[in-house]
Amino acid sequence: MNRSEIRIERCRDYEALTSVWLESVRATHDFLREEDIEFYRRKIPAEYMPQVEVYAVRNEEGELCAFIGLGEETVEMLFVCPAVMGRGYGSLLLEFAVMEKGARKVDVNEQNPRALGFYRRRGFTVTGRDSVDSEGKPYPVLHLELTGAKKKLLVVTTNNLLTLNLIP
Repeated sequence: MNRSEIRIERCRDYEALTSVWLESVRATHDFLREEDIEFYRRKIPAEYMPQVEVYAVRNEEGELCAFIGLGEETVEMLFVCPAVMGRGYGSLLLEFAVMEKGARKVDVNEQNPRALGFYRRRGFTVTGRDSVDSEGKPYPVLHLELTGAKKKLLVVTTNNLLTLNLIP
């Protein structure tokens, strides 16, 4: 992935985004029961996505491969297709959320150590814990907040292409 050529776009294609969500959840949330995956799969496009600003990126083939949903100062959701995990799409979306949208908080399933590590490596620290998720299901949630000063971000737009460059 050439980060300078990735376009971050507002996205309301909830059906396609739910497919990305489902692929990602099946690869990273092995603690979820199948009936709960189905429960959330129905809620994602109908209830959760309409409540947040959703931004997405596409892979080299032009397919949606990752997205982030943002509330006020909060990353409400960040999911990446397993086929492109580790290639920087999630990092790019998180940088965009922090630098451009002021995101400072995120909740993570306690049973998802990969996600917890992802956010910790980017300066987030655990500030609290709930024993159940927002739906009252038995999936503990860790509350994280970004600590430390934000770095400056240079944003360049050319031909509808958004380029994000961190300035040290």
